[in-house]
Amino acid sequence: MAPRRILFLTQWFEPEPIMKGIGFARGLAEAGFEVEVATGFPNYPTGRLAPGYRLKPHASETMEGIQVHRLFLVPSHDASAVGRAANYLSFFLSALVFCLLRGRRYDAIYVYHPPITVGLAAGISGLVTRTPFVLDIQDLWPDSVMASGFSGAKKLGGILGRLCGFVYRRAALIIAQSRAMTDTLVARAVPAEKAVTIFNWADEDAARARGEYDVGRLAFEGRFNIVFGGNLGRVQDLETVVRATILAAREVPGIKLTLVGDGMERQRLAALIAEFGTEHLQLVEAVPRTQIGDIFAAADVLILHLLDDPLFAITIPSKVQFYLAMGRPILACVRGEAADIVTGAGAGMATAPQDVEAVAAAMVRMARLSPGQRARMGQLARAAYEADFSHAAAMAATTACLRRPELSK
Repeated sequence: MAPRRILFLTQWFEPEPIMKGIGFARGLAEAGFEVEVATGFPNYPTGRLAPGYRLKPHASETMEGIQVHRLFLVPSHDASAVGRAANYLSFFLSALVFCLLRGRRYDAIYVYHPPITVGLAAGISGLVTRTPFVLDIQDLWPDSVMASGFSGAKKLGGILGRLCGFVYRRAALIIAQSRAMTDTLVARAVPAEKAVTIFNWADEDAARARGEYDVGRLAFEGRFNIVFGGNLGRVQDLETVVRATILAAREVPGIKLTLVGDGMERQRLAALIAEFGTEHLQLVEAVPRTQIGDIFAAADVLILHLLDDPLFAITIPSKVQFYLAMGRPILACVRGEAADIVTGAGAGMATAPQDVEAVAAAMVRMARLSPGQRARMGQLARAAYEADFSHAAAMAATTACLRRPELSK
């Protein structure tokens, strides 16, 4: 019998920024599944508990008709190995207890990874409850942990690799967010019939201008505006982008970089921008998802940048889909599949990451395109999104997976 009752198990959920949040849960419900969510108390990306929440062993709320169970965790999101471990392990224990006590109520569990400890909770509890689970891999572990730079990461690589192997074996099905990631999993002994690629989508309601944000306060007028919006973390290495902007401004004086968001690198970026001055650079506080589309729509180019690490050559950051959906030209400072998507669609340009001169040169090339050429890139970006990355297409593929016989108890 195909599963009907689904538990969506994820450490992150609204109001935290997450690729698959309430829109995903609602999509499953609209497809006919009975869905509940088990997640933590929101604290990402700042490491501070979101306003309106108070830590408890368990709390319940309803979001857009979906029951959401909040499970205890230790709020933390910094470079400390101790803090990060406490954050992951506390939610692991809470999720394990929850699944052991309630797991039999569900026909299947849909696990959002990272961290792998969420999948570990489903895997261990399933030995008792016999509830099958799907593992949705957004970041490949231990690779992404090794690339994160927080203290103690390298020492954990071997342990995390073994944990991943256990979770992969226990999962009934594994969904990866890129073709290259699926190929890597198969190379790591995941059976090919067990691995599926389903591309992520954008928050389609947020990926448009809504007129809720006063873009005039950003002083875009008369500038060639390059905008980054999202997590200001180490893996984004936005120092390279800041330094590239200063270099590019020597040839195109009107260039201006706007960084919008929050994260563990925010203070360091603020100090760097203060050092260079603010004529070509500005750092803007994070805005609600309903307002970021106003800022992106006013940009001449949307930029993304990731560390030059083999991991990111097989990863498609969610920013790619959001930028495509915005229908704006894209400068992709990444290698691999994400860069190929942008250039293959004609939606923008790609260049080597962590190379200040290369990024600066790409900025200059984008600035020197005609308005018509950039408009065409934006049109092609939106067309690529509609063809390959829409929410409807991804939900259809996901619900088909959830109806596969191996997910029946």
